[in-house]
Amino acid sequence: MLIIDSKDCENIDKALKKYKKKFEKSKILLELRGRQSFTKPSIKRRAEVLKAVYKQNIAIGKIEPK
Repeated sequence: MLIIDSKDCENIDKALKKYKKKFEKSKILLELRGRQSFTKPSIKRRAEVLKAVYKQNIAIGKIEPK
């Protein structure tokens, strides 16, 4: 549960902006999207390895980032 401390004189738009930022940082939405479908651990590992290889190739200079 996200709690935003707002002062009496604070604008509702500022409080909403704080809430949105806090919500984004908590990564709740990413977790919910991840739970919509089950992904096998082997597929997760494969994706992580491919991402690491991609980053390594960018660092070496073999490919240009998108």
